[in-house]
Amino acid sequence: MEKSDAYKTLDDKQTRYWKKNVKLISILLTIWAIVGFGGGILFAEPLNKVQFFGVSLSYWIAQQGAILVFICLILSYAIRMDKLDKEYLEELKKEQKKIG
Repeated sequence: MEKSDAYKTLDDKQTRYWKKNVKLISILLTIWAIVGFGGGILFAEPLNKVQFFGVSLSYWIAQQGAILVFICLILSYAIRMDKLDKEYLEELKKEQKKIG
């Protein structure tokens, strides 16, 4: 009975890991929303006056820029999560050495 109860809750390391993960996801999604929604819709009128590759900047952001930003955010997420996973694994290894 004790083992099943232990699996129901997260320990401190797991809680910190998921809080960092959710914070990173929230930041990246906010950036994407600002670029996609803001650049393509909210700030379209002032950005229409700026020419970029022969089209207005707001049009380019809506059609190409938001996609490129999304790809960069995916790459950023993968790199940051790889780093976070390594940190978490190192903490687990240190804990295992202390126990064993």
